[in-house]
Amino acid sequence: MAGGSRAQVNKSHKTRFASKSSGNIHKTSVKDKSKISKPDRNVVKGARAARLQRNKMMREQKRATLLKEKRASSGTTSAPRVIVLFGLSASTSVSSLAADLLGLLSNGNTGILLPAVASSEYRLRATVLEAPHGDFMACMEMAKVADLIVFVVSANCSSDQGSSNYYIDGFGSQCLSVFRSLGLPSSAVFLRDLPSDLKGRNELKKTCISSLSSEFPEDCKFHPADSKDDLHKFIFLFKEQRLTIPHWRTQRPYIMAQKVDMVTDGSEKCTLLVTGYLRARNLSVNQLVHVSGAGDFQLGKIELLKDPCSLSVKKEGDFMDADEVNDSQVIRCLLPDPMKQEPLLVENIPDPLEGEQTWPTEAEMAEADRVHKEKKQKKRTLPRGTSEYQAAWIVDDSDVSGSDSDDGSDNGMVVDEGENDFPGQGDGGKFDLEDDQASLKLRDSDDESEADSMMMDNEILTKEQIEEDIRKIKEAHAEDEEFPDEVDAPVDGPARKRFAKYRGLKSFRTSSWDPKESLPPEYARIFAFDNFTRTHKHVLSKALDMEQGSIDECVPANSYVTLHIREVPIHIASKLCVLAKKMPVIACGLLQHESKISVLHFRIKKHETYSDPIKAKEELIFHVGFRQFVTRPTFASDNFNSDKHKMERFLHAGRYSIASVYAPISFPPLPLIVLKSRDDSLAPALAAVGSLKSIDPDKIILKKIILTGYPQRVSKSKAAVRYMFHNPEDVKWFKPVEVWTKLGRRGRIKEPVGTHGAMKCILNGVLQQNDTVCMSLFKRSYPKWPERWFPLST
Repeated sequence: MAGGSRAQVNKSHKTRFASKSSGNIHKTSVKDKSKISKPDRNVVKGARAARLQRNKMMREQKRATLLKEKRASSGTTSAPRVIVLFGLSASTSVSSLAADLLGLLSNGNTGILLPAVASSEYRLRATVLEAPHGDFMACMEMAKVADLIVFVVSANCSSDQGSSNYYIDGFGSQCLSVFRSLGLPSSAVFLRDLPSDLKGRNELKKTCISSLSSEFPEDCKFHPADSKDDLHKFIFLFKEQRLTIPHWRTQRPYIMAQKVDMVTDGSEKCTLLVTGYLRARNLSVNQLVHVSGAGDFQLGKIELLKDPCSLSVKKEGDFMDADEVNDSQVIRCLLPDPMKQEPLLVENIPDPLEGEQTWPTEAEMAEADRVHKEKKQKKRTLPRGTSEYQAAWIVDDSDVSGSDSDDGSDNGMVVDEGENDFPGQGDGGKFDLEDDQASLKLRDSDDESEADSMMMDNEILTKEQIEEDIRKIKEAHAEDEEFPDEVDAPVDGPARKRFAKYRGLKSFRTSSWDPKESLPPEYARIFAFDNFTRTHKHVLSKALDMEQGSIDECVPANSYVTLHIREVPIHIASKLCVLAKKMPVIACGLLQHESKISVLHFRIKKHETYSDPIKAKEELIFHVGFRQFVTRPTFASDNFNSDKHKMERFLHAGRYSIASVYAPISFPPLPLIVLKSRDDSLAPALAAVGSLKSIDPDKIILKKIILTGYPQRVSKSKAAVRYMFHNPEDVKWFKPVEVWTKLGRRGRIKEPVGTHGAMKCILNGVLQQNDTVCMSLFKRSYPKWPERWFPLST
């Protein structure tokens, strides 16, 4: 068929006899390819080139960052590395190992030893600290500043019965768990007391590694450490090792004091001198500093000193002489700028007259003049010989206001027409402040009274009284675990007065609760953030700008400095001077706002080694990073699907809780170690561990109580319930609150029955005779304001 130019042309069949030229005939030649413009391909090529360039820049930045970190941590100008030797059992000798290590670094040179030593042979500066076995506080403070923790194990020793591992005793296991909570830095394990023969040495080494490897991170290396050759190999490896530092330690500058001194000026305050190497970040003289256990203070000045342990100046393994230590050369002195210095602001000082009308109106002044004239004209009967001054102090019966006849209620209670405690409550109203305060004086069976919440220092208790108090606390802890929140209505008083501050909620998860309602007086003294996340970013950026500021304000990291800390109480400074001989004294720089008091929330878990009950609102010592302060927290359940949290009377073992405290502001992430003081002269005991979660005074923590009653007569969905209340007025007062049963029924109160507090309830199903009718009531709970802020304040 002839179709002309539109005729179909089929593709020729490819045979095996086809030539190469005929096979490539459909391809475009290279000459013609250059003439064809392909703008899309050029765009793709440009995007690919930009992507490759961006990836290259990111690699170079990461490489430069790692190189900077390596130079800062292992260079000749970096601060001496802190090596902490920790024995995992009491039978392990740490002092001999420390002597061998120092002997290698000092090349056998003897002299007056500084805390830091410089070795030109290894091109390394180090500080070797021995963790005293049994002193928990000293071990924990050393772990906070350690660049390397060396766990020392004796291969031929066995631990006590209380430990799960053959080579670790109870104290070693406890400290190891605390080190993990703080964040383990670079770590290594030294194996001591291995046999001399090669076969037995290898077998015992394998046994130790297989037994201990699960207790340490994967990158933790095991090193034999019996001879100086073993230590020599380890030092060379350690010198080239990149250190792993917990993130929270890199956010703030800190100093591990090598020398602590005080300068008095004749008053109750003095200037504390803290000398040591500045680590992590640059420190501004306008920053506030926190001295561990002592509090927050301002700096008087910073003296930049000549490095007493320099690798470039000292000979191989030399130590600093005593004369040179005492006569430290001051290179530069930095003074604070009063316009830029961070103020030491702790509490907000509320104005008691804020919002009050302080100047009377003309009508009020005229009324006062009229009342005054009437009082003058009124004749008073006075005893003979009474002067005008004495007569002014005599009060007539007519001057007394608020008599019982003006109450406006038959039962002697003042009725307020304001907002009701319970939804739907009409004429019931609330008690006035006087009745509310009177209700607080009644003994709360599910809460401690003010006298029982604290042990008075001046009160001398006998051994029997102390044992009785401990027994009562343990019984209350066991009862709270078995019957949480259940309380009994008072028999000798009205329940509406006893539970005046409680209210009912339709749903704990979805019902609204105003966070600004009826706040305690302590909330006028604290600080709050409008947007905590935004403030946190702003504070970190400001700290970065301050760190990169002029040399007249900031001291660079790794410098040897002396901090002059102003206005430290003399008794606290004396304790720090004594404490510096046993454990490291740490001074850390604070970020903006970190001296101010707010409501902090921690995620906390009771430590497995602590068996005594921890009651809410009792005094605890919180170690948050480098900082220490005394608190009296409330505990609450950790809810993820609700904006409200249920208060717990005790910190129960085996689960995490929320601990809310009044404390100085600290920006996360920060670890938490909780200690509890003991009545005897022993050191505080480890009670719990956790981490900082948030800072939010508006977080709602509700205390829940459950009133229980028992069915007397049941008729299908109706029931007569008794023993929940003991008078009909209480039944009418709590009538709007929903009731529920332990077997899943819900209902409401219809009316009181009789005169002994029985009531008729209507439920959504048939009530069984063995069921229990319950009513849930809630009130907002707040932490307790501590009597002292810091452990060394007393």
